Amino acid sequence: MKSAYELAMERLGKQAPTVKLTPEQKKDLAELDSIYAAKIAERELFLKEQIYKATSAGEFEAIEQLEKQMVSERKALNAEMEEKKEKVRNRAA
Repeated sequence: MKSAYELAMERLGKQAPTVKLTPEQKKDLAELDSIYAAKIAERELFLKEQIYKATSAGEFEAIEQLEKQMVSERKALNAEMEEKKEKVRNRAA
């Protein structure tokens, strides 16, 4: 008798079979992760410095705007990364 977990995994496998990635695809995905982690960190460092300067100057509206910008840029970079990763996954082996 199968457990509920095993039955659920069987159904999931029928609906969306697992995709086998080539070593080259795995390498490309890891490289994209690394590149975009660096881009995100770079933007966050820059914007955090700007937030610090705005805090020192007492510009509270600017702080709020910079924080929104940081969130927005992080989302945009993550979306761009996921788009590129999906292209790598769909690339013929």
